[in-house]
Amino acid sequence: MNDFVVADPKKCIGCRTCEVACAMAHAGENALDHLTTDTFSPRLQVVKTAKVSMPVQCRHCEDAPCARACTVQAIVQSGNSVQVVEGRCVGCKACLIACPYGAIELIVSDTDETNTRVEALKCDLCVKNDSGPACIKVCPTKALHRVEGAQIAGRLRNKRLKAALGAINTIGSN
Repeated sequence: MNDFVVADPKKCIGCRTCEVACAMAHAGENALDHLTTDTFSPRLQVVKTAKVSMPVQCRHCEDAPCARACTVQAIVQSGNSVQVVEGRCVGCKACLIACPYGAIELIVSDTDETNTRVEALKCDLCVKNDSGPACIKVCPTKALHRVEGAQIAGRLRNKRLKAALGAINTIGSN
């Protein structure tokens, strides 16, 4: 199973610190010098309503509807996550439509003074950052947590074992 980041809406205060940390983590060296309103592109979006606020981001689905919809294989399974292959996206929006969470953005990037390109952008779990997702580290209320696919698989096995043992006990007492 793939890893992903999940938010606890009961703890999220909608401060958007996670968005800033994400944009900074992906802006490269001297991020403060290069980050503007035009280049601010976090890979998660905080949704705020009267009743709830929380970041929405890629869940790195095992069946990855976004990857299945991509006609140029710009979205792929890689390790324990789903990643966008930089430079391969043609901006067709198929992934945007296919994502059940609305976790994919399309951004315009300048390749040079005369050319621009549109490409998909989504949570990449900060795979290039040895210390993990930047959003988790900066959350002041600790509302964000990384869920590791291996842990989910282990819990699932334990639940199945417990259910099987419960069934044996139920049958044995009849």
